[in-house]
Amino acid sequence: MHDSGSISGQENDLDEDHFDDLQSDEEPEPEVKPYMALLHSLSESSMPKAKRRKLSHSDEVSGGGYHETDDSDEAEPKDVDLAIEDESESEEGTNEIPEAPVDDDEEDPSDPFDSHFSNADEAAISGKVEAVQRNQWRLKRAVTNRSRVVFMHPEDGNSKEFPSSTSIAGPSSVKLKQRLKLSSTSVMPNFDEVQMQLAPMVFNYQDVFYCQRTVDNSESLRKLVSLHVLNHVFKTRDRVLKNNARLAKEGEDTELELRDQGFTRPKVLFLLPTRQSCAKVVSSLVELCQPEQQENRKRFEESFIEKDPAFGKDKPADFKELFEGNDDDMFRLGLMFTRKTLKYFAPFYRSDIIFASPLGLRMAIGSEEEKGKKKMDFDFLSSIELIVMDQADALLMQNWEHVEFIFEHLNLHPREAHDYDIGRVRNWYLENLSKHFRQTIVLSAYNTPELSELMRSHCQNWAGKLRLQPEYSGEIQRLGVKVKQTFSRFDSPSVDTDPDARFSYFVAAIVPYLVKRAKDITGVLIFIPSYLDFVRVRNFFATSPSLANITFGTISEYADVPEASRARSHFLNGRHRVLLYTERAHHFRRNQIKGVKSIIMYALPDNPLFYREIAGGYLAKSEQDMSLEAGQGSVRVMFSKYDAMKLERVVGSQRVGKMLAERGDTFDFV
Repeated sequence: MHDSGSISGQENDLDEDHFDDLQSDEEPEPEVKPYMALLHSLSESSMPKAKRRKLSHSDEVSGGGYHETDDSDEAEPKDVDLAIEDESESEEGTNEIPEAPVDDDEEDPSDPFDSHFSNADEAAISGKVEAVQRNQWRLKRAVTNRSRVVFMHPEDGNSKEFPSSTSIAGPSSVKLKQRLKLSSTSVMPNFDEVQMQLAPMVFNYQDVFYCQRTVDNSESLRKLVSLHVLNHVFKTRDRVLKNNARLAKEGEDTELELRDQGFTRPKVLFLLPTRQSCAKVVSSLVELCQPEQQENRKRFEESFIEKDPAFGKDKPADFKELFEGNDDDMFRLGLMFTRKTLKYFAPFYRSDIIFASPLGLRMAIGSEEEKGKKKMDFDFLSSIELIVMDQADALLMQNWEHVEFIFEHLNLHPREAHDYDIGRVRNWYLENLSKHFRQTIVLSAYNTPELSELMRSHCQNWAGKLRLQPEYSGEIQRLGVKVKQTFSRFDSPSVDTDPDARFSYFVAAIVPYLVKRAKDITGVLIFIPSYLDFVRVRNFFATSPSLANITFGTISEYADVPEASRARSHFLNGRHRVLLYTERAHHFRRNQIKGVKSIIMYALPDNPLFYREIAGGYLAKSEQDMSLEAGQGSVRVMFSKYDAMKLERVVGSQRVGKMLAERGDTFDFV
């Protein structure tokens, strides 16, 4: 089933993640002359002088900030944190003129790289960009391969460009650089089912929000994205080198106008949760492109890879994938490609790809409030054309404000000149339209309001954007133990007042039950996803006279290991009748809590696996320990209409609509 239509402004129908809601209406921007925006933003004193010099066989070709080398003898930065230091000296390299690529570097209108970036139809794209700026999109929904697909394309009056149904069998069917096609087909001769589903969207430079990432398909997704990233980097780099050679051949007085680059060299940004996840992506890149040399490889392995397993068999697969290995979430890394060499730890301004955690990149950018330190620097993000967020659900468990900050500083005009040739900068960079050409790929295990808002507000690609998420059967059927599950809906007038409405319902409906059974109650686990809600409930337990006879313990993400162990012990032996437990504490530790007899969920977890592990795993463990009679365990869940996405993953796509709309507010499952 699918429908289509034209929308302007916000959608009126209930969409569980508001992906279809777009930016607030804006007045159409006045026509901007190509160079005016840049000339006003940079003073003449900081403007680089375009240089074109005759080259002999003993000279190095340079153009627009691109210096092509095979090997670099420059001093290496001693720490990853020095990767963004702006170094003015030129790279040392060979004394030969780099040969222009001859294999497949001619412009091809059917190549998505050329049609999107290099040789785009300005008239057609202008209409799409204006439609995006006016917040006018065309919407289509479809169900394919057990996935719900929502596709949005700018409504420019001629828009018929919905996702291609053409199947892509493998790398040989994609317009790749010839040398990349040869190396990648030996590693990945054919695409698997997931890769075939996403390849048309990824290689056509549409924004993709994929909400079906799992441990099993993670490697397939990494390889597909890595192939696309390499193809983009190689085509960008080789086009610049080809044009360098053309300018060298024509001489100083040439009137050639070659628009082939941005303000700075970095074109791809990976946002990843841990160093180990970074190492996995780099491994896929290396496997696909097979560079002849890898500079600083040993240092990279020492800094990013830990081979010794750190966890036992009791930890779930998704936990091991994220935290096994080097789980440091403070890193950044620049990767530079030359003709034969892949160089690790390149300075950002000479890197082709930047890898970073949100915290690492936020620290690299700096802050205006940091007195006595260098000023903020985010110019290296000015020319990002492709951004990939892998394991976005894990990034949500870190500081999400860092992600928002990074996106707010993408594709801005640089505040300083960085050795570019203004005559080579593409017009849409000069006109401050680069955010409409950037492709964003988000890979997550599930959808959340934060991710939906990111796609709504920061993904303004004229080629369109898609969301793919599965039909959920529900976790309530997968607990592995007989449990009475009661879902109670409370009224919440708005998103802003939802925390207050939730707390009021908790005090009015849940607390009296605890007070009534204060003498014989034991083994009650109260699961609270939000730390702010956790603090509110904890303070209420500590100060409310009605709860004075109920002892309680707490485990949050900020509790150290001894404190958490002590709380679990007191809960097991009955010294604490109630245990308050947060979602982030479970995410980072996956504690095995014993003695659980009943569970109260202040709100559902974002991760549906947590519902199964807590509601099913903890109660099953209590039955095995004979501390709970079989079938006597219970789960009580509080939810509002703003929990639609969480609720769907737990109860299933077929039930969620009725539970949100029916008059009754209590739903029981066994």
